[in-house]
Amino acid sequence: MKLKKVWYCSSCGDKQPKWCGQCPTCGAWNTFQEEIEQPPTRTLPILGPKRWQTPVRLAEIETKPLQRYLTGFSELDTALGGGIVPGSLTLIGGDPGIGKSTLAIQLAHFLADSGVPVLYVSGEESLEQIALRAKRLSLNTPSVLFSNETEVGTIAKYITESAPKLAIIDSIQIIYKNEIPSSPGSVTQVRECTAALMQLAKTTHTSILIIGHVTKTGEIAGPRILEHLVDTVLYFEGDQQHNLRLVRAIKNRFGPTDEIAVFQMESSGLKQVSNPSQLFIEDRAKGTTGAVIMPMIEGTRPILIEAQALVTETFFPTPSRKCTGLDPNRLALLLAVCEKRARLRLHKSDVFVSITGGFKITEPAADLGLLLAITSSFANKIFDPDTAVIGEVGLGGEVRAVPRIESRVKEASQMGFSTCIIPAKNLKSCEQLRSSLTLKPVSWVDEAIDILL
Repeated sequence: MKLKKVWYCSSCGDKQPKWCGQCPTCGAWNTFQEEIEQPPTRTLPILGPKRWQTPVRLAEIETKPLQRYLTGFSELDTALGGGIVPGSLTLIGGDPGIGKSTLAIQLAHFLADSGVPVLYVSGEESLEQIALRAKRLSLNTPSVLFSNETEVGTIAKYITESAPKLAIIDSIQIIYKNEIPSSPGSVTQVRECTAALMQLAKTTHTSILIIGHVTKTGEIAGPRILEHLVDTVLYFEGDQQHNLRLVRAIKNRFGPTDEIAVFQMESSGLKQVSNPSQLFIEDRAKGTTGAVIMPMIEGTRPILIEAQALVTETFFPTPSRKCTGLDPNRLALLLAVCEKRARLRLHKSDVFVSITGGFKITEPAADLGLLLAITSSFANKIFDPDTAVIGEVGLGGEVRAVPRIESRVKEASQMGFSTCIIPAKNLKSCEQLRSSLTLKPVSWVDEAIDILL
């Protein structure tokens, strides 16, 4: 049979009969890779011992409590929804050198000490390199089986014969399938190997954890179907210049999403941080302008984040608008509100906004804090260091209510803050917290700026 050449987009997995400079589906440039299209197979994947069943009613299905393997990190267990589920397929993505392999070998060490059989398959590093890393991290893993293999069929044979409860694959971009002529890391190879590992996890009831690299845009390399196949997707975030690491669950079939686990990278490996709020605000300077503390919600947890702003006069026709850890479009919107509703003449100033600690915020509850940080720097007024700010800002200059206000205010009170600026519409929900700190409700941005000035 004559094999047909096709082109796959490495960003979204779109297939085209010829090469395209720009993907018509996702709009990415120079992402098409030439692949050999495989002939369709007549065999169907078998996902379990009973593939064909008669339909049943939902009330007739018997459910059992999920058994989970604890990872040794309570923070990571929370992000996973309680631990690793047997028979699940978990994907960990992150930048090179962020700490994915370090986390994987620490998990293997703890689970092996707990009596869970573990198989660690590394295709990118030799066995000697793995042994040196374990020695550097002071990990003694005599019961963990290690292998340096890259062919998915051989890996499946190892898993079937050794019968581990957890198999770690490092990484999916180097694994290949013999039946596919394309090179490892290509769209076809990544898709087919992940599908084979998913089938293997369901049939053998083995938990498989695969590590994946990310592209320059911050997305996991490979087709988007890679994230659809797995049960859980964890993103490793952080700046390599800082020792702070965040593991965020963006997909979880066995628990909540958007949960985070906070770690610090040390010479002995990753150490979990039980109180992230203290970590983020312990190094703040209390005598500078443009610094505001904002209680944010990450998953089910409130965390205090510091926002810093710097507003300086510019001598160029076009002022700069730069931000770190924040959506630039959100910054442009807040600056427009400052100009129109608060009458701040920012069109002749450079504005720089940064979220400290390498954190990235997306929820609109940070709007009022960011706006007050910009105003503080512009007016050269020091914001009260014992005051936290919560609120969403609308285009009309109104301060809107935010969800879970009680958790945010309670976290600020526990961390020693005496005052909290909140939306007026949330005041009724915080009446029982008035005894622990002073609440200042505001309905418009002008009222919050008056408190600052």
